Amino acid sequence: MKFLSIVSALLASAVAVSAAPVEHPARDVWTPKILYPRAGTVWYSGQRHNVTWDLSTKPAQITNNDGAFILLRSGEIETPVVVGHGFKLTDGRVEVTVPDVMTRDDFSLVLFGDSGNWGDQFTIKGVIDL
Repeated sequence: MKFLSIVSALLASAVAVSAAPVEHPARDVWTPKILYPRAGTVWYSGQRHNVTWDLSTKPAQITNNDGAFILLRSGEIETPVVVGHGFKLTDGRVEVTVPDVMTRDDFSLVLFGDSGNWGDQFTIKGVIDL
């Protein structure tokens, strides 16, 4: 009899838990389009530029607005360089200094915060020409 009471209590608990509505916070994932630099842009090592992104699709609430960063990548090279960090996605821009890199025409920026998105490929005239 005691066993049946325990089983009955467990079943009643399971039914009560499964009947309770589960509240999940709305999950936003925002990947704003990088507007600058765009295809055809040429930067030079040591210069400062404003990287800008589109705020027109910004959701009402952004779960992860702090601590965004921008990586510089080149083609298939797997060693990204952080060129900007610690800004808010809602800023819409951040000033960066172009790092000392080899001259290439396949650089792109990746904006991370809520999600990650790639900008257009552009050229950096670096400290070493190949």
